[in-house]
Amino acid sequence: MLVVDDEVSLTELLSMALRYEGWDIRSAGDGAGAVRAARGFRPDVVVLDMMLPDMDGLAVLGRLRRELPDVPVLFLTAKDAVEDRIAGLTAGGDDYVTKPFSLEEVVARLRGLIRRSWASGRRSESVLAVGDLTLDEDSHEVTRGGESIHLTATEFELLRYLMRNPRRVLSKAQILDRVWNYDFGGQANVVELYISYLRRKIDAGREPMIHTRRGAGYLIKPAVLVA
Repeated sequence: MLVVDDEVSLTELLSMALRYEGWDIRSAGDGAGAVRAARGFRPDVVVLDMMLPDMDGLAVLGRLRRELPDVPVLFLTAKDAVEDRIAGLTAGGDDYVTKPFSLEEVVARLRGLIRRSWASGRRSESVLAVGDLTLDEDSHEVTRGGESIHLTATEFELLRYLMRNPRRVLSKAQILDRVWNYDFGGQANVVELYISYLRRKIDAGREPMIHTRRGAGYLIKPAVLVA
């Protein structure tokens, strides 16, 4: 994710919150820096302030669209007039949040943009693959080594989150927020419980793919085959 805002404290706050959500973040304090960062980083989504020191957000958006025509863009601005919102959305912005805003609202809107982007097939195929494990997000079919694996709805969502972040350690808090939205009935060990369910179905009788990093969280990666 690319975060573009000339308010350093706001950029740092947003970046910290979004990194906690599992995103890789780059930031820029002006329009020229945003364009340079986008060229090198190729972000999946952009958070863009409308008022920047060298050019306005609409001009930055135009340049970004030439580099990344399909990247979703969320505008941040102190302007809350209807005509300003219309201008931002008409220019190609995908969503609009006015300052002051809550971090929860920004995160929720960004999740929505990412989901729509994935659903439209802009940046991803519907099939996730890690090693010999595949997950079809459309048909909800899961296979390992060509063998079909039946998962419950919650197991499927947990596996999908792991497979969207291969080799990345995901904390229990991140998993709770993304899979259960913290609505887990007060059962503190729900993550460990469902990880154990997945292991029985994914790893049983095979080289393991799901790993625990004690004190940090869980990750999935291709199995190491033993000769």
